Amino acid sequence: MRDTSSLTKDGVVESPQQTPAPVSIIGDSGIVYMKGLRLHLIVLALCIALFLTNLEVVIVSTSLVAITDDLGGFDRATWIISAYLLGYVGVVIIFSKLSDIFGRKLMLFTSVMIFVLFSAGCGAAQTLTQLIICRAFQGAGGAGCFGLGSIMAFELVPHAQYAGLTAFMSIVYSLSLVVGPIMGGAINNSTTWRWVFLLNVPASIPAIVIILLCIPKRFPHHGNPELSTVPITRRLASANLARVDIFGVASLLLATLALVAAVEEAGLSFGWNSPFVISFLVISAVLWTVFLFWERRITFNITGASPEPVFPWRFATSRVWVGMLINAVFLGAPWSGIVFQLPQRFQVINEASSIGAGIRLLPFTASAPVGSVVTAALAKKGVSPIYLVMFASILQVIGFALLGTLRVQDGFAISSAQYGYQAMAGFGSGTNISLLTLMTPFSVEEKDKAVAIGAITQFRVMGGAIGLSILNTAMHGYLKSKLAGTLPKTELGALLNSAQALVGLSPSHQVAARTALVHGYNLQMQILAGLAGIQLLGSVLMWQKKQIKV
Repeated sequence: MRDTSSLTKDGVVESPQQTPAPVSIIGDSGIVYMKGLRLHLIVLALCIALFLTNLEVVIVSTSLVAITDDLGGFDRATWIISAYLLGYVGVVIIFSKLSDIFGRKLMLFTSVMIFVLFSAGCGAAQTLTQLIICRAFQGAGGAGCFGLGSIMAFELVPHAQYAGLTAFMSIVYSLSLVVGPIMGGAINNSTTWRWVFLLNVPASIPAIVIILLCIPKRFPHHGNPELSTVPITRRLASANLARVDIFGVASLLLATLALVAAVEEAGLSFGWNSPFVISFLVISAVLWTVFLFWERRITFNITGASPEPVFPWRFATSRVWVGMLINAVFLGAPWSGIVFQLPQRFQVINEASSIGAGIRLLPFTASAPVGSVVTAALAKKGVSPIYLVMFASILQVIGFALLGTLRVQDGFAISSAQYGYQAMAGFGSGTNISLLTLMTPFSVEEKDKAVAIGAITQFRVMGGAIGLSILNTAMHGYLKSKLAGTLPKTELGALLNSAQALVGLSPSHQVAARTALVHGYNLQMQILAGLAGIQLLGSVLMWQKKQIKV
């Protein structure tokens, strides 16, 4: 068929009415597909944003020991990670919803700038507290970049190209996981850990320039002349601001923060039966209940002046969608857990360097993109994603369970078998990350697509934050119970504060401490196997007579 498409003043391809094949309708906004150099530049900007924000999740995994040796607080090292994830959790749905109201371009630019500014703040931090605070805001910017990047990727191409684009974006996402730990190790071996954060400042400049120059003002509604000419002052008017679900946003953020804080501090500063932990657990439960009731209320009572729900109640009443959210939560915990705990194990137990720890994590991080690409290709060829999700969940359970069986070897050498176990867990994890994202646009109404993609990401990252808290609490509780009668209180306290204290112990105490650490890390992997198993429950809920096809 002869191509009769024309180019609008915004540089987008506009197909005439008589040419049906390349036409795309987004709501009532009309046809909106770009092509050529402009399309490639926008994809490049999204890839840079996705790569850098996900790189920051894992690049610190091989830097935690160096950071806490400098700033102290090894027992609270996971807060460096959890703070980033909490910032992520708190706003990823929010940025998705705000982009519906104020536009994708404005919110993506805002997200990138927040990420860049607080990356610089992390690099300049002088105390662990300063670093944790900056990491939280850095995570908030990263959430916007990842959430909006994922949404906009689906709006750049027709439905028929979703599987291919999802596979490509999964490769970018997984590539950050492959190079992140190694890059973090290389930075720590050659210069200061501060460049782990400072590198984002110059690296983000190309994305910022492309966002400003190439993305249409009202993307993806730039094909609608009425919407594309709306000035920013009108978009920021009080009527639009009133559509923001501020109460829902606040209750969701505080509910998650209270839950993570309770789990993180239990076994460290407070006992599980302490007033602090019990109070925060109760507060979290109340806030989650309030959040759900509030979202139900405004979903059914929405008017022109009412806020638009950040989590529409129809999500909670869809069995398939609830199953997808359960899968996302219990995928996030194993994913984040292994990425952060294994490099620590290699450094603390096996005395590997930072870069050596990153290299030894490659079987997991390299197999994840393989799983993403292979299963996305199978889904595109007609295989129902639900079968692939179930297979991947089982593979994760087996891989994590085997990682929890590693024995103490002579000289605490690294078992070669663990590389195969990593590959199994990585393939399964990468598969489900890709498939849950791919299935989302086909599981919800068109008007909910942006919020739904944000929700899948948010619940996965929330699962990661909660999972890390559980692992940290389990490890420290185990070490205290096993070493309390072996190490003096001062030595045990020093070990929990900094892994560097291990080398200062007597030979017999070093062996006892390393043996306890080995069993502690095994316990963490066993916990991850159990959490991965809950994904099977989510998969059962996702089952339906007519399976989702992509």
